Amino acid sequence: MTDIAQAPAFLSKIHARQTLAQPLAGLPRPWVFTNGVFDVLHRGHVEYLARARALGASLIVALNTDASARRLGKGPDRPLNRDTDRAIVMAALEAVSLVTWFDEDTPLELIGEIRPDLIVKGGDYDMQTLPETALVQSWGGRALALPFVSGFSTTRLVEKIRAAA
Repeated sequence: MTDIAQAPAFLSKIHARQTLAQPLAGLPRPWVFTNGVFDVLHRGHVEYLARARALGASLIVALNTDASARRLGKGPDRPLNRDTDRAIVMAALEAVSLVTWFDEDTPLELIGEIRPDLIVKGGDYDMQTLPETALVQSWGGRALALPFVSGFSTTRLVEKIRAAA
């Protein structure tokens, strides 16, 4: 019989940036990297993450810290969920292999530290203009934009909830 007070196994997917070396070494390659706030998880997010994972053997998700997310200008009360809570929800997803955070405005430094085989962004990015693309290509990696799942947006979902309140 298992101990019902035992922490969920998926919590072992969450790692602070300074302790990434060991868990990364245990992940099968190729590594796919993506990043974002992922504040209120919805269908568009989970389909995007599943597609990203299908491109490699492991999916690494880097979340904006709360401070980094606030600097994105999505509103004074965003993110709605704290970075630790967002990491726990993200880690619970089957498609996700590892979760960490970055506090900068972009994950450029973190990508340089991890050196993924592929970086993936949402379809609204022109991958050729991103410094992250040039960086990952410098060691032979690739960068790819995945199409959005039409009709799903955290901002629109939050607006809908507020309008109903």
